[in-house]
Amino acid sequence: MPNIFNQMLAEKGVLLADGATGTNLFDMGLMSGDAPELWNTDEPAKIHALYKGAVDAGSDVFLTNSFGANASRLKLHGAEKRAHELSRVAAEIGREVADTSGRKVIVAGSVGPTGEIMAPIGELTHALAVEMFHETADGLKAGGADLAWVETISAPEEYRAAAEGFALAGIDWCGTMSFDTAGRTMMGMTSADMVSMVNELTNAPLGFGANCGTGASDLLRTALGFKAAGAVLPVIAKGNAGIPKYVDGHIHYDGTPALMADYAVMARACGASVIGGCCGTKPVHLAAMREALDTREMKEAPSLEEIVAKLGDFSSASDGTGDDTPAPRRTRRRRSA
Repeated sequence: MPNIFNQMLAEKGVLLADGATGTNLFDMGLMSGDAPELWNTDEPAKIHALYKGAVDAGSDVFLTNSFGANASRLKLHGAEKRAHELSRVAAEIGREVADTSGRKVIVAGSVGPTGEIMAPIGELTHALAVEMFHETADGLKAGGADLAWVETISAPEEYRAAAEGFALAGIDWCGTMSFDTAGRTMMGMTSADMVSMVNELTNAPLGFGANCGTGASDLLRTALGFKAAGAVLPVIAKGNAGIPKYVDGHIHYDGTPALMADYAVMARACGASVIGGCCGTKPVHLAAMREALDTREMKEAPSLEEIVAKLGDFSSASDGTGDDTPAPRRTRRRRSA
């Protein structure tokens, strides 16, 4: 049977995804260093409120609180044996919110990176990565998620391992990478590289794209790169709400609802058909994005100059595809906020 993701895209043309998980949970009292996934069982009412906030703001898709629900990340909290359980519960709460919303809403099971560096650079083997992704995806499926949604990936090897793990779980999926290093992922992938990779996967995603990274401007430049490379599958754009800044000891994102509304309209013009926010994006931003997508048109893709004028400067002069791009960094990624 066709997935609800494809059905809703066919009906609506463009879907509004959700915003941040970490940002909104911090507002609810989550402390830095805590595992958000433990709140699925410890604070289920707050996770319900997280999901409902996105749905009430107009999101067609929301991601579950399971970004770090894999054995590697949970081991840091002594909960490595709870990956399947915490993924399942995250999806069960999401299923309840979606089924009582009064309209079609997609429950997408968030799957973050393992937090390890894959061989041969690191010690994580392909087989172990596949098994971790399989376990998380199986839990999400058991909880009623409509699809899995891997996000904030940097390495192509990990993206491929996720695809294999999802195939073992028998669940449809989408997947985004984070292009945060002068237009490339931390491990050196360009937008064109990603298009080539998803086209070659045996278990292809329903949609692919970019999330997190730096600011909204950079993410739109990456979206333009996907289309320039001949992307055929639906493109996902989940950009941060502005640029992160430290204010009174906390990370604050300076993107206003008006900026994110402009971003949403421009993302659609850049070819994205699933548009949401990442770090810093709250329900107030999503509501502005919903209204903008429903009431405003932009028929031509914006120029780079127009993107800068509306959303701010790019973080680098290069989009990652030129010879002047610096070598990728070989460091671990922190959790998205």
